Amino acid sequence: MNNSMRAVWPRELRDPSGTRFDSDKEKKDAAVSRDPDRGLTMVIDKGLGRNTFADVIETASPYIDCIKFGFGTAPLYRTDMLLYKIDLAKQHGISVMTGGTLLEIAVQQDIVPAFFDTVCNLGFNALEVSDGTIELSRQKRTELIQEGKKRGLRVFSEFGKKLSGSLIDAAILADTVELDLAAGAEYVTVEARESGVSVGIFDKHGECREDVVDDILKFVPDHRTLIWEAPLKNQQAMLLRKFGSNVHLGNIAPTEVMALETLRRGLRQDTFEFGLKEKTPDEFCYMI
Repeated sequence: MNNSMRAVWPRELRDPSGTRFDSDKEKKDAAVSRDPDRGLTMVIDKGLGRNTFADVIETASPYIDCIKFGFGTAPLYRTDMLLYKIDLAKQHGISVMTGGTLLEIAVQQDIVPAFFDTVCNLGFNALEVSDGTIELSRQKRTELIQEGKKRGLRVFSEFGKKLSGSLIDAAILADTVELDLAAGAEYVTVEARESGVSVGIFDKHGECREDVVDDILKFVPDHRTLIWEAPLKNQQAMLLRKFGSNVHLGNIAPTEVMALETLRRGLRQDTFEFGLKEKTPDEFCYMI
């Protein structure tokens, strides 16, 4: 029996937007199955146990591209549980990495080689390079990205500080995007922390500063190079309405993956318009 939802639901109900219907294909290898035009969903895991993690993977893995073990949580797991979670994610074609803060700690502690040896030995297949808490020279940032690539890791870099009230300098972001991508990063993530409040493009109420976003786009016109951290529903909906169903979004709570996918597809009131179709002339009724 085919348990795929495509065998049960009409395509128009699976994906009214017409842009995401291939997301339910079973993924075997993240490097092979990744569609460059499909918006990425990066999930932040702040400490899920074995059973809850398995439930998330079983339910939502077709809609997850990357799982980040937030901040410095990775070393706190029992090794057997950490290996289980990494392996299960990879079995479903999902990239998995530690939070960038852990690499920042490795830089601060002067144990970067040991960090790379450990994450590779554990089976992580992705890396986040950030300087949200520490200062990284341009040279050091490039070296970390290049080392990740050399080790066979999929590299995501991050731009922005974690300090409350921190804003995004669009011109500096543009330079960072250009240099990070040249060094080997696949995307640059715009910092918003796991709260999405008073940092980056969001104000103290968690509302999007659209003027900041517009300013960023003047300097970085190709938004496909960016992943926007957007942990709150209103933030996700706003960015989806601005950029479309396939905008890259990060710091999504594990329990919100399915809800985000409904937003992407127009299966929720907030983005219902994604599924609206223009009427053809012969569908109109004229009265004289």
